[in-house]
Amino acid sequence: MAKQRFRDVKKGKIKEEEIKIKKPKPIAQEYDYASSGMKIKAFLTDAFMLVMPIMYIVIYFIMGGRHEFEENMLLGWVYILIPLIMAQTIFMYKTGQTPGYRAYNITLIDNSTKERPSFWVILFRNVTTILSFLTILGWALMFFRKDNRNLHDFLSATTLIYKK
Repeated sequence: MAKQRFRDVKKGKIKEEEIKIKKPKPIAQEYDYASSGMKIKAFLTDAFMLVMPIMYIVIYFIMGGRHEFEENMLLGWVYILIPLIMAQTIFMYKTGQTPGYRAYNITLIDNSTKERPSFWVILFRNVTTILSFLTILGWALMFFRKDNRNLHDFLSATTLIYKK
């Protein structure tokens, strides 16, 4: 199809419907946001693949057993959460995905650059994930929003998207 001249369109020789105009996609439609169901499934997968082995090592090898863990539960959870945060941060920094995110084709992007976030942003996001999990409101937020973002996503300016 030849290039259309404005004069021809204005005189009515060519109808405006015949001209294909490329409109840029809005940012909200640029990516498919990860659904709440996929995020929950990925969380459960990560819980069994990352948290359970760390818990086993901490409870039985570091703390010496279940009774010692019960006596020093706060210290035990600190021993569990620090390696978990570091493991998730390393996974997300290398590929933008944890094992659970990879299983469900979810990836983490920075809202401003639309690329993988920096190491420090990912570390901040993972620390605030623990804090938003404790408040429960931070996790329930994804059920009330179209983009399914949680409190820790807002604080770190990141988004989980479905990668095709």
